[in-house]
Amino acid sequence: MTTYRVCCFLRRFGAASNEPSEAIRDVFQAYADGGGVVGEEVMAFAAEQTLLKKGGLTAEGFHRWLCSDANAALDPRRGVYQDMGWPLSHYFIYTGHNSYLTGNQLSSGCSERPIVKALLDGVRVIELDLWPNSTKDEVEVLHGRTWTSPVELNKCLDAIKEHAFVASPYPVILTLEDHLTPDLQAKVAKMLKQTFGDMLYISESESMAEFPSPDDLKGKVIISTKPPKEYLQTKSGKEEAEDRAEEEGVWGEEISDGKATARQMSEQGSGKYGAEEAEEEPLDGEAEKKARQQGADSEYNRLIAIQLTRRKHDMDQDLKVDPDKVTRLSLGEKAYEKAIVSHGAHIIRFTQRNLLRIFPRSTRIMSSNYNPLMGWRYGVQMVAANMQGHGRKLWLTQGMFRANGGCGYVKKPDILMNSDPDKLFDPKADLPVKTRLRVTVYMGDGWRFDFRKTHFDKCSPPDFYARVGVAGVAADTRMEQTRVMMDSWIPAWDREFEFPLAVPERALLRVEVHESDNHQKDDFGGQTCLPVWELRPGIRAVRLCDHKGQPLRSVKLLMRFEFFPSSSSSNSK
Repeated sequence: MTTYRVCCFLRRFGAASNEPSEAIRDVFQAYADGGGVVGEEVMAFAAEQTLLKKGGLTAEGFHRWLCSDANAALDPRRGVYQDMGWPLSHYFIYTGHNSYLTGNQLSSGCSERPIVKALLDGVRVIELDLWPNSTKDEVEVLHGRTWTSPVELNKCLDAIKEHAFVASPYPVILTLEDHLTPDLQAKVAKMLKQTFGDMLYISESESMAEFPSPDDLKGKVIISTKPPKEYLQTKSGKEEAEDRAEEEGVWGEEISDGKATARQMSEQGSGKYGAEEAEEEPLDGEAEKKARQQGADSEYNRLIAIQLTRRKHDMDQDLKVDPDKVTRLSLGEKAYEKAIVSHGAHIIRFTQRNLLRIFPRSTRIMSSNYNPLMGWRYGVQMVAANMQGHGRKLWLTQGMFRANGGCGYVKKPDILMNSDPDKLFDPKADLPVKTRLRVTVYMGDGWRFDFRKTHFDKCSPPDFYARVGVAGVAADTRMEQTRVMMDSWIPAWDREFEFPLAVPERALLRVEVHESDNHQKDDFGGQTCLPVWELRPGIRAVRLCDHKGQPLRSVKLLMRFEFFPSSSSSNSK
């Protein structure tokens, strides 16, 4: 019996029980003998569920096994399985933005600790903004022209060296946004060589005809340029108001299919690409001439393996593919959104050989994130994420890079690498359904162990509901919701949903649990995001994470995943 005090009286509720739900008992009985114990028929179940056991199994034991980590939705024994021998441009890469910030973009501290955490989480692209210190004789890392407090560059480099290959053996790309004079560039070059030594990848020529593969670059740190800015562009009041509005809500706006954004950008017209941001903008003509006269440090230039192309602000030219040379291009999110309206096919062709990075606009003061789906649909390898900007968009990024053993590199699907003009992928097209995913949400448990009795409701047990959906191409993006289970720490929803999928090889399963509250905002109960193409069919345990993406100690859902041909369907309950 569970008791809650309300004013001067007590409310009593039945004790939480983790007995198998009716639906789970029905599944168990399908394989059990007449005595309620799984006997010889268990071999049929073992074949379907990869269940290994000795002797009989009761419904309770069966339920406990289903909820164990050994029965996780993603195979816990599966490591890197994709072919890692293709050029870097063939992979989505786990990419950080302003990797040194501990909080917001305006006034938080800078530290090596967020860099360490990102690397341990599998992030493979680390960004450092390099500025002269107040006496112009040393290099600091900070978010320039803000009130962020700096951190010493050598601390960041030492942290990268120590932790770069703990979570993954595949290359770390270090992007340096360089605001330095030639003498400080020379100092940075010396620090890079002393810190990384043989770990530093140095290209044999100034330009590459093709990028090396992740396999070729195992254990290597790669330097990529971000030339200095000459000025800081400001935002209009309207744009700042839009950003503030977007950051309202605890977990960010709901994930959209992207159609509204495309319509909005189309209505605004093509405009001038990239005019809204200058984060990675290379020097203009006069500044470039001045830099040449000063003489950029040659050793520093030699260490830069992946060059950043100077933008011409003409998308036809910016996205032109050079058959003899590969490069990296960076676009701010607004310039990119305009580009996908008018140059979507160009972006897909460009990213088949070259690297493209999208970075969040500078007025995302609270470190919110750009919707990564908008980049992945067109083959963009590097959708930069603020790792301290927790919410639904970062959850998508974390979900994507749980794939392929969490190594930070996920191979792009073949549809994005087909260069035949007649077969070039169009994410906005009316795509045929390839397969159907049926998801059954049976129940959840674990909140009673990880949270105080009054965490969700001071007067009664929580009223949980689950949200389940898919994020991917526009045709696949959808979210559904169960009913609210009142006054229960162990909600049994037993709800089935079906999702037709046009591009299952890049669809992400989204799961959220919230506690319904009639008087204020619903409480957060956990979330996860999983690559659909790696889901194990059958009844599986799905561990939920907190708002930062860290696994909760005890909270899991019991769910079933079934895949069917595109021609078949079922009615949702």
